[in-house]
Amino acid sequence: MRIRLTRRSVLRGLFGGAAVSLALPPLEAMFDANGLAYADGPPPTRFALWFWGNGIRRAQWLPTGTGTAWQPRSETEPLATPALKPYVSPVTGFEIKTATHPHHSGMTGILTGQRYHQLGTTRDTIVSTCAGPTIDQVVAQRLWDNPMTRGRFRSLEVGVCRFTGTDEGTTFQHLSHNGPNNVNAAEYEPRRLFNRLFGAEVIGSQVAAARRSVLDAVRGDLTALSQRVSAADRMRLAQHTESIRAIELRLAAGPSLQCSTPTTPAEGYPDQMGREQIAEKNRVMSDLVAMAMACDLTRVVSILFSPCGAGTVYWMAGAQNGLHQICHDERAGGAEPQPTVHGAIRFTMEQLAYFLNRLRETQEGAQNLLDATAVLATTELSEGFTHSNDEFPVIVAGRAGGRLRGGVHARSSSRENTTNVLLTMLRAMGDPRPSFGAGPGATSTVISSLLA
Repeated sequence: MRIRLTRRSVLRGLFGGAAVSLALPPLEAMFDANGLAYADGPPPTRFALWFWGNGIRRAQWLPTGTGTAWQPRSETEPLATPALKPYVSPVTGFEIKTATHPHHSGMTGILTGQRYHQLGTTRDTIVSTCAGPTIDQVVAQRLWDNPMTRGRFRSLEVGVCRFTGTDEGTTFQHLSHNGPNNVNAAEYEPRRLFNRLFGAEVIGSQVAAARRSVLDAVRGDLTALSQRVSAADRMRLAQHTESIRAIELRLAAGPSLQCSTPTTPAEGYPDQMGREQIAEKNRVMSDLVAMAMACDLTRVVSILFSPCGAGTVYWMAGAQNGLHQICHDERAGGAEPQPTVHGAIRFTMEQLAYFLNRLRETQEGAQNLLDATAVLATTELSEGFTHSNDEFPVIVAGRAGGRLRGGVHARSSSRENTTNVLLTMLRAMGDPRPSFGAGPGATSTVISSLLA
């Protein structure tokens, strides 16, 4: 007889004297006979916001062709592999309509559909915050208001490249906002994120002392369940636990310290020879986020890969200075090719591709996690040298449970409002509101070519 499980089934045990639980991956015991719907309802639709700082190089970014016939340029090439391209939709030709101060306008315009809220001035610039909630929190609030669409966490906020920005307000330091000066700070430490997801944070200092695996704590429940489910589900359970154990081992060992600098940064993986370990940290954070979403711990995630106006040093692209400054300094006038800037952006898109592939490789019944997710990936301006807010870089990915088409280049020939993208994403998440944004950023128009 086939057993039935709900998608929120967990394994329980004790870890260092405290109770912990381990969420399960999607198992066929949770689905209908076709593998398309959970026994207790359809697969949940998720939302992910993925952000990087300092824009792109248009000559290397803008795809050729429109609709499904688009072809990538060098900087979008990592997103156009045969496996990913059917899920990825570049959106080009759109413009921030609230622009009066480039980084600030772009950041708040693409995240809230509103102008920034100015708090003051500093040096030759301003201090700002978001005037309203960012798109991830708009989605999170709607899902949280309905008990049937809640995850364990209202939302998860994750950071990768550590903050190296300036004192220009919360728009420069944080991604997720509930409103003015009300932020949801990103977690930059993979070990703390792991502990938060699997309950070990309640143990505090006992975690390090116990030096045991969360899997050991739930071993009894895991063994009992394995004896009751199908052979296919036993294999999925084995793969799930192997993935968790692999992350545990990576977090326990960390990167090799033989070449590390004496001073370890307060957040994230230790530098090696003065170099931030960006790719490794992005991998482990992407793995944890995918697991959290697959186990329905949360349905809304924001990933701050690098902050607005970031001074991240892309050493793998040959940089010896922060990207924000290089955008200004490399080649007089910002002329092509700006090879270091280009290399940094290409590397960044490779990290986005890893995240998207991680979702795609996570099976959920007959489909995968990217099929069930709406992903908005963007930045705060077009080109770093000019600080332009037109020709705004946006990537929409995933299929949002069938509400997004995927694989479409949507190009505006009339510099349409970037808030159209936000309203389109809300519709993809099942939000029927007729309009979004405020002032010059307000819109009631969706990008119909993106919607299924």
